[in-house]
Amino acid sequence: MGRHGDAETREQGDAETRRRGDAEKSNTTACSPPLPLSASPRLRVSASSCRLIVDPPGSGAWNMAVDEVLWQWCTRTAGCCWRFYRWEEPTVSLGYFQAFEDREQHPASRLCPIVRRVSGGGAIVHDAELTYSMAVPLSQAMAGRRQALYAAVHATLIETLADFGVAARLHGEAPPSRTVPRPFLCFQRRSPGDVLVGEVKVAGSAQRRNRNAVLQHGSVLLARSPAAPELDGLRETAGLTAHLDEFVAKWLGLLAHRLGWNWCRESLSLAERRRAAHLAAAKYAADSWTQHRNRLNVQDSL
Repeated sequence: MGRHGDAETREQGDAETRRRGDAEKSNTTACSPPLPLSASPRLRVSASSCRLIVDPPGSGAWNMAVDEVLWQWCTRTAGCCWRFYRWEEPTVSLGYFQAFEDREQHPASRLCPIVRRVSGGGAIVHDAELTYSMAVPLSQAMAGRRQALYAAVHATLIETLADFGVAARLHGEAPPSRTVPRPFLCFQRRSPGDVLVGEVKVAGSAQRRNRNAVLQHGSVLLARSPAAPELDGLRETAGLTAHLDEFVAKWLGLLAHRLGWNWCRESLSLAERRRAAHLAAAKYAADSWTQHRNRLNVQDSL
């Protein structure tokens, strides 16, 4: 697995900010710059505003580092943040608890770069899909209930799909016994709250919590990938061919209405980009993290 040097990841951080995708203008307001990394925990962002970041494709290490930085920001400030992003090449992300060696169970993705998430769940092949992350303080009532947060986000996704003529539903069955081995890939697993079209899973989410905030990762499977040819996406399952920007804009509007948020469109601050570059190089691109979940060499403020 290749490594990213500090200079390369800093350069990517600057590029990520310069290139920004289109997002819905409604429910989006002008806002003050993000608080610095050293902001006092007493500082608060308005409960009705939420940072919105729509990023261009990035590397696996960069994407995971940015999510951790935003989780740290949420932990300190009690603000919330929603981020949409893509991946610059087909990449496998392992769930936090998965064994690195388990990737050998999936030959089709064996040549893809690999990164480990801080959130749980199964492995995802990030290619023909849309990834989101959200960081929410536990002071918000919904964030304190794991399934409630999943359900709120997934319900708005189901509404969005309905607007494009796709009938989807929440999976309601209990998860299988822990004694039964679970598939390597997230989209071959079934958990309460997953989004299904027919019997095909098209979206799922996973969380990681600390004492003050929750980070939720989610993936929407748009189409079949050569790196995961056994998984059908929305294109194969439901014939969905909507433009991604149109789909994202519709979903953002429904999310804002359901969660009571006004989107505050931003990019990362310079301090956040620098922190993300450090985490990308020192943690997420390192074999010690990807293979062994070892964080001893990284100063983690969580």
